[in-house]
Amino acid sequence: MKNGNPRGGSTAALVRKELYSYCISPVFYGTGVFFLLFVNIWLFYFQQFFARDMASLRSWFAAFPLAYIAVIPAITMKSWAEERRTGSMELLLTMPFSEWNLVLGKFTAAFGVLAVFLLLTVPLPLSILPLGNFDGGIILGEYAGVLLLGASATAMGLFFSSFSRNQAGAFLGSAVVLLTVTLINQISRVLNLPRFAAELCNFLSLSFHFESFSRGILDSRDLAFFILSTLLFLFLTTQVLLFRKWR
Repeated sequence: MKNGNPRGGSTAALVRKELYSYCISPVFYGTGVFFLLFVNIWLFYFQQFFARDMASLRSWFAAFPLAYIAVIPAITMKSWAEERRTGSMELLLTMPFSEWNLVLGKFTAAFGVLAVFLLLTVPLPLSILPLGNFDGGIILGEYAGVLLLGASATAMGLFFSSFSRNQAGAFLGSAVVLLTVTLINQISRVLNLPRFAAELCNFLSLSFHFESFSRGILDSRDLAFFILSTLLFLFLTTQVLLFRKWR
């Protein structure tokens, strides 16, 4: 008699497979280098961190949603699009895995890669904390925000990858949508929109919901938005897989 949870085991096996494929891909290393360079150049060159003489990393964390517009599509573009291109998606769908197992496995691996990139940014705040009276609680809140925002954006990227025929299409589709939902709140600041339209733009904007975290505030409404949007796009991805399985 075999012990253990076969579904949980299948998810873990898929996570290991995905992580291995990331580790042998040049895109993984190139994306990581781009992400680290982008956020640090943003802080020290564009924001003139030392010249501003402020004990705050808010301007640094503000660069993370912008970096995600390119980084997350690069991470997720191959997840399903590559399976379709090589024909291995049909094989996956015929194996004794539920659609949720497959989606959670892909999501866990992609989000794990993003978490590694974020972990590599930790030495910077640790190195500058002794230089001023920084609030460690605010920095932790900002990291919580970029993690939650990253989870939502990763689920969105996987969704677009699930119905793309190639990696380029998945990347472009995800990047355009992420650009839109990240910066859509800026429309209400530039244009004199009716109140309901401005509130709708803010509600749909990832960066708007990130603002409270950037101030070190854990707002339950923004927390619920990121969690529910992540679950929504994971669910939609399972529906795409079910459609492909039974069509």
